[in-house]
Amino acid sequence: MVETENKNVDVLIIGSGPAGLTAAIYSAWLGLKTVVLESGIVGGRAWLAPKIENFPGFEFGIKGNDLAEKMRLQALRFHAEILEAEEVVGLDLTGECKRVVSRKQTYGASALIIATGTQRRKLLVAGETDFVGRGVSYCVTCDGPLFKNATVAVVGNGEEAAIDALFMADLASQVLLVSEQQELNIEGTLMDRLKNKLNIEIIKGQVLKIVGEQVVNALRILEFDSRREVERTVKGIFVSLGGVPMTTIIKNAGVATDPTGCLIVDRQQKTSVEGVFAAGDCTCGGMQVVTAAGEGAMAAMRASAYVRKVKT
Repeated sequence: MVETENKNVDVLIIGSGPAGLTAAIYSAWLGLKTVVLESGIVGGRAWLAPKIENFPGFEFGIKGNDLAEKMRLQALRFHAEILEAEEVVGLDLTGECKRVVSRKQTYGASALIIATGTQRRKLLVAGETDFVGRGVSYCVTCDGPLFKNATVAVVGNGEEAAIDALFMADLASQVLLVSEQQELNIEGTLMDRLKNKLNIEIIKGQVLKIVGEQVVNALRILEFDSRREVERTVKGIFVSLGGVPMTTIIKNAGVATDPTGCLIVDRQQKTSVEGVFAAGDCTCGGMQVVTAAGEGAMAAMRASAYVRKVKT
């Protein structure tokens, strides 16, 4: 039950992925009373990454959950408060004090930073919903070990799909990397590593249906080149299509978005609403951990300047 009395803070951050955690580090370091609300996993999608190889300062890479934990502890060291299982259900951004309602508490904040990230993009084909948890997954690090020595499919066209396919190649007997685009959006060392994995087969075609009874048995695909409909036997299907911004409640509160739902920000991470900033994947910027962290830092610095201005 939501309490009626506000918990008042200087800066409230919604989301605890790399953008939200970095914003918390900077905001708390700058001496502001800072609270982070997280409805899911602290670290967001980055927590699920088996290995992040391109974040500065980690020569040999770092596991996503390890990086998220380091960020969390750093934020706590500066006395930021990180609250889990705090789903935001209401926003009122019309006044000088921003009102944020979760399922547990009502908050008042001088400045608000949106760092809600993205939610998993779905295939939207027959059988997908029916077999979630019974062969269909959106997280290789969560469910990949369940398919050791089996044949699996990874559906996707970009960097995320390549990383997921390489991860599964070390567990599964065979990995079908299914691209629904004519050209793969994978370059450099990732593409070289895919080609060097003998148990990865790249298929270009449209996924038509996920086939099974109690669990997944096969994937039906319309091949682009042959125009043939084929059915490939698989035990697991990992959907690696990236994410879409989780911004519906923010948009409904009056913050401007582009046609795809991405929050519109300027170079200082300001949104269309005074005192509201946004950072990370919900702005559809670089969609990388390092760019999310940079945006989080900028948002916190601008939020700090805004808070000090309104309090004088």
